[in-house]
Amino acid sequence: MSDCIFCKIINGEFNTEFVYEDEYSVVFNDINPKADTHLLVVPKQHTASLNECNDEQLLGKLMMTVKTATKKLGINSYRTVINTGKEAGQEVFHLHIHILSGEIKL
Repeated sequence: MSDCIFCKIINGEFNTEFVYEDEYSVVFNDINPKADTHLLVVPKQHTASLNECNDEQLLGKLMMTVKTATKKLGINSYRTVINTGKEAGQEVFHLHIHILSGEIKL
């Protein structure tokens, strides 16, 4: 999607450093962190939100990406969050999973 910030990040338009990348997703630091560590797991396939995702395999792969990325970074305790819809706090309408670790600053 041409106006989606996450699609632009995935396509390399912002030179964002990925802390992890695989065939299905990228993981990078949130630019407005709400915890000591605040990562985003973003599928390469554009889907607006969890409500629009019908791909069970992709959802499973995203959760495994959470596990793989946190293990790679030595993170043993963390919270995962998926905001779905504007009223729930979703700001970027491209499905993504927040990984929060350390002191959370909500």
